[in-house]
Amino acid sequence: MKILKDFSFPAIVAGFVTVLVGFTSSAVIVFQSAQTLGASPAEIASWIWALGWGMGLTCIGLSLRYRVPVVTAWSTPGAAMLITSAAGVPLDQAIGAFLISAVLIAAAGFSGLFERTLSRLPVSLASGMLAGVLLRFGMDVFLAMKTQLALVLAMFASYLTLRRVSPRYAVVVTLLVGIAIVAAQGSLKTEGLHLAWAQPIWVTPAFSFGAFIGVALPLFVVTMASQNIPGIAVIRASGYQVPLSPVIGWTGVVNFLLAPFGAFALNLAAITAAICMGREAHEDAAKRYTASVAAGIFYCLIGIFGASVAALFAAFPKALVAAIAGLALLGTIGNGLAAALSAETEREPALITFLVTASGVTLFGIGSSFWGLVAGIAALLILRWRK
Repeated sequence: MKILKDFSFPAIVAGFVTVLVGFTSSAVIVFQSAQTLGASPAEIASWIWALGWGMGLTCIGLSLRYRVPVVTAWSTPGAAMLITSAAGVPLDQAIGAFLISAVLIAAAGFSGLFERTLSRLPVSLASGMLAGVLLRFGMDVFLAMKTQLALVLAMFASYLTLRRVSPRYAVVVTLLVGIAIVAAQGSLKTEGLHLAWAQPIWVTPAFSFGAFIGVALPLFVVTMASQNIPGIAVIRASGYQVPLSPVIGWTGVVNFLLAPFGAFALNLAAITAAICMGREAHEDAAKRYTASVAAGIFYCLIGIFGASVAALFAAFPKALVAAIAGLALLGTIGNGLAAALSAETEREPALITFLVTASGVTLFGIGSSFWGLVAGIAALLILRWRK
């Protein structure tokens, strides 16, 4: 089979790092949002089951369909919104709101409305937003040296050495070096590891006007503005072409099917997607889709083992996760900045997009990536305005 020939060990590692970064960076927010809605420990495990399978199936299916690294994720801003806005909403009504939000996402995708709206987005602005989103991860490599100097410095030296000797395996060896060091230091938190299957728990949805206004619509808006727009920008900035309407639409369909089990919102990934789209995943850009397929397989494993996998990822120190994520994204950050600043006529709007996005500003519950694009587009229109 062609896909087996396209697979490589670096692609598998890129898929693992994608899941590692995505899960460890925001899983606690998902747990908190489920608790806010009154979910029991068994129901929280069901949420992880549903989200794991949802992300896994969409990563695998869409990547194989289009032979492009399509990476999906849960909506982290959506989960954060649930913590603050859904307090007091019964779980069954929240599930009903998840279903409505999924229908809206599918409709926005399959209708082509969302893609037509974004079709005029300049590549320079998309690249500036991508670089701004990822800047924090690049900086975190060196900030982590404050607390774990020996670990991060050894990983950094390993990365530079392998980039010189064998670029394809730079991230692979760097990750192994980091794991070996933390194991030797006794920093791996293995006491919470245990094997347990996650059981899906069906919650019959209920519908109310309050949940529609307070949960469904904000979840839809936040997911589309703060997650899918950056996700599309990453795909375009990485040079890939994929029909966006069906991709967005299918995330909504899978979200709808798994919502009664706790899948609150699925969307295109941005930060983690960049890991699968960089040269570290595969030297051949046409074969990097295997990295997102590998990520999908790891996400399905999360769905199967639920809380056990959560404990596994929690065993890695934060400094190790920060270092491997930032090093894996260095090339993507550089490419994003280069593409953003290459066109002189769009350089200033792209720079504004980058700076606003990197600032982390949040307004009305919508993240800085959206406002970065708004600021960049506004700057572009003003500078191109003709009297």
